[in-house]
Amino acid sequence: MAQPKEQPKEINLDEPETPAEGTEPVEAPAAPAEGGETTGLGDICAIDPTACPTINLEKEAAKDLRNETYAVQQIYALRYHRFEVNPYFGLTMNDQFVGHNGPGLAVNWYLTNVLAIGVNGNWYGALNTPSDFNFQTSRAARIGEPITEYQWNANANFTYVPAYGKFAGFSDFIFHYDFFVLGGVGAISTRPMAVVDPDNRTFDWKPKLSFHVGGGLRIFFNRWFAAMFEVSDYIFFDELENPSVDTNNPQDKSTWLAEGKSFTNNVQAQVGLSVFLPFSWEYRLPK
Repeated sequence: MAQPKEQPKEINLDEPETPAEGTEPVEAPAAPAEGGETTGLGDICAIDPTACPTINLEKEAAKDLRNETYAVQQIYALRYHRFEVNPYFGLTMNDQFVGHNGPGLAVNWYLTNVLAIGVNGNWYGALNTPSDFNFQTSRAARIGEPITEYQWNANANFTYVPAYGKFAGFSDFIFHYDFFVLGGVGAISTRPMAVVDPDNRTFDWKPKLSFHVGGGLRIFFNRWFAAMFEVSDYIFFDELENPSVDTNNPQDKSTWLAEGKSFTNNVQAQVGLSVFLPFSWEYRLPK
């Protein structure tokens, strides 16, 4: 026998709905307290007990609080109390008449994560080469331009790392980098190259006080190995060959040098590698 179809239920919005037989009426939430605020979570718990918080407030309040929160990622390549060994090759950037290229080595000890003391040196030896521009100019004007050659250079430096960061490359590989600036004092050994009267003049090497300023960029491939690019300026007062020749006594050494000193900037680009020792370390954060 077919069951009669259930008739749709009419709802009168103007009158409260009468609960069905056999069911208990649901109490309405308590009215907000004076000021418009509710009386707490008890009303929610009366309607739906599963929505009540299950935290034991007394137990949570008894736990120790962490006074310090570290929201910044730990530094990828820590420098604090590590040695940096930096072999490089230097190329002259600002001398159009002669190139002073040569290998170099720097060693730094980081007192803090951003401040280091160290030494660096360059060996120029027989790698000083007059440029084609110097040859063409001297040939066209028939005037010899006084030039000098360098033997070695050594400096004691302070290094400061003002910024570091990271960037993505080669799809998903993350490169870490830092910028550094440095300054120091040292010595450089130079001598004039006999151009005006090479048949009679020969000069000796003389060390001179020099100052060193520079800055560069390191890009890390792992926590102890990085590529380095640096621009350094070695500043000193140099001696130049006298462009005039004493025809009466050309072998008089007192007439070979020009009067006064020449303020010189030897700016060079240094490209090399940085190796940090020891290779690994352990973070120790304050508790």
